[in-house]
Amino acid sequence: MTVNRFEETGSMRLQTSGPIGIVTFDRPNRRNALTQSMWHTLEYWCSNLPAKVKLLILRGSGREFTAGSDIKEFARLTPAQANGAFEQMERAIHAVEMLPIPTIAAINGPAYGAGFVLTLACDLRIGSENATFGMPVGKLGITLQPPFIRRMVQHLGPSRAKEMVYTARQYDATTAYRLGLLNDIAPAGQLDEFVFSTARSILQQSKASIHAVKHSVHEVLNNPAPRTGAWVDDKDFVEGVAAFNEKRAAVFR
Repeated sequence: MTVNRFEETGSMRLQTSGPIGIVTFDRPNRRNALTQSMWHTLEYWCSNLPAKVKLLILRGSGREFTAGSDIKEFARLTPAQANGAFEQMERAIHAVEMLPIPTIAAINGPAYGAGFVLTLACDLRIGSENATFGMPVGKLGITLQPPFIRRMVQHLGPSRAKEMVYTARQYDATTAYRLGLLNDIAPAGQLDEFVFSTARSILQQSKASIHAVKHSVHEVLNNPAPRTGAWVDDKDFVEGVAAFNEKRAAVFR
């Protein structure tokens, strides 16, 4: 597998492997906590991905996904500035959520706070046995607003979303899988391999089908009266049906 480095900031990097883009958070001395600059960079990268990237993976280096935002940086901010920092976080998370391509969070360790919400913005979450999730905002006087809560409620339901904040409870990988937060738990030491295998499987499917399900899920969750469009794609449908009847692999555009 050939991996090309596209951009790097010193604390995070964007690489490509064919049609797969990989964003890696790389601040092991700070548990991969994201600064305001890193959130801004993530938003920028999502808006300026190379045209060849058809699927994006988010991952953390070392033993963490990300501990969320850098609390040491918060200590230097006024409450007004902190509110602005949260607005930047939300813009970055929204940018990930609204990407028209599939997204996978590869969760090799703790994903806390805004880092947890970032995983919820991804289409799939695949974890190692060391994956954990938490929302310890009650220890900091952070008052979560509807954009973050919407994602938590959609994945956990109202009661568990409240419980995470009320009690600062953390979910380990097994519990997260049982609750549906994780799509899969990769075998020990094989997270990256498992995620890339999943990515390659996704990329073999019709792009029209993938785009449609992503768009329709968003419509169902966020629009009380979702619109209905065409049920088949003009080209992919013809190729898919032909390939099925000819007992061969479909070759989608």
